[in-house]
Amino acid sequence: MASITKRGQTYRIRVSDGYDVYGKQIIRSMTWTPEPGMTQRQIEKELNRQVVLFEENGTIISNIKFQTFAEQWFKECAEKTLRAKTIERYHQYEKRVYTAIGHLRIDKITARKLQSFINNLGEEGINETTGGTLAPKTIKQYLSFISSIMEYAVKTEVIKENPCHRVTLPAMKHKERDIYSLDEAQQFIDLLQSEPLEYQVFFILAIYGGFRRGELLGLEWKDIDFENCVITIRRTSLYVKGKGTITDTTKTEGSHRFLKLPAEVFDYLRRYRLQQRSDRLKIGDQWKDHDRLFTAWNGMPMNPNTPYSWYDRFCKRTGLRRVSIHSFRHLNASLLIDGGADIKTVSASLGHSQTTTTLNIYAHTLAQAQARAAEAVASILPLKVSHKA
Repeated sequence: MASITKRGQTYRIRVSDGYDVYGKQIIRSMTWTPEPGMTQRQIEKELNRQVVLFEENGTIISNIKFQTFAEQWFKECAEKTLRAKTIERYHQYEKRVYTAIGHLRIDKITARKLQSFINNLGEEGINETTGGTLAPKTIKQYLSFISSIMEYAVKTEVIKENPCHRVTLPAMKHKERDIYSLDEAQQFIDLLQSEPLEYQVFFILAIYGGFRRGELLGLEWKDIDFENCVITIRRTSLYVKGKGTITDTTKTEGSHRFLKLPAEVFDYLRRYRLQQRSDRLKIGDQWKDHDRLFTAWNGMPMNPNTPYSWYDRFCKRTGLRRVSIHSFRHLNASLLIDGGADIKTVSASLGHSQTTTTLNIYAHTLAQAQARAAEAVASILPLKVSHKA
């Protein structure tokens, strides 16, 4: 809202254009002088008109470079609202983004300029690891990083609108997930029986619970309800560069959940709890009590890379085909779908915030299950085809 100050025979009109990246208010001002002979009523009417014109014709003035504003965004917004893993990923995107638009004034960055950058990420050779293109999901995350900064700029009135909203992303390609077949999964479980108990428990929970790796590593014994065979997911354990292994909130609000699992799973957990108590007594004062299920030798939270390393050695030693640890989560979802679980049940079990997420990820699996169900109906109730005209 404009402020008006009478200074002798003139009037000073001041309008706020928001705040700059350092939190300083941006003020525009003008001086208006009435024409000689104007009555007080005419002056008031014209003054109000001048205020409206000045507000409407004004533009948000900002000579802030995108990189400067982004660095402030990390401190003022990201570090206070985003998960540590998300911040780490965004820091990895800084180099490419700053090279492309970091030197530009934030109010001069157009949707066309951003579209050019996004298109470039999809070109051959841009991926420094494979020499190919970046995955559509990664490109989407780059745009999300820029958009988060632009949204903050809009909120703090540095710019009027977010140009990212008019950028077109590449189409997401359906990727066939590499998961174990039922025979391979059974073979894996059979081979686990002669392995250390902590890894038996880790992978049995991954298969039967569909938990994320961070959720498994964040489990504490107070999350295990032995009486009712229920496990509650309350936190995650992650590795963040520069900080080491940290405890964080769940990925989404929907990821905070409880899940009832077969009694046989809890038999493994009981044996494992007894073994951990025995190990704790052997370590004595060196044991650091974090109440975690999965720990290092001294009770500290297990490094998130440890299960990967063990699984890699296990596959090489046994000759079992290696898949990603995250694929055990996909295996769980596929088993639930094949078992006839409805989409809401699958979504809740996996900790997705919305069923649309589950539908998007497992559309192919759901379609296959539906096709099998349709064939089952036809086999139970055969339809005779008439050849009459």
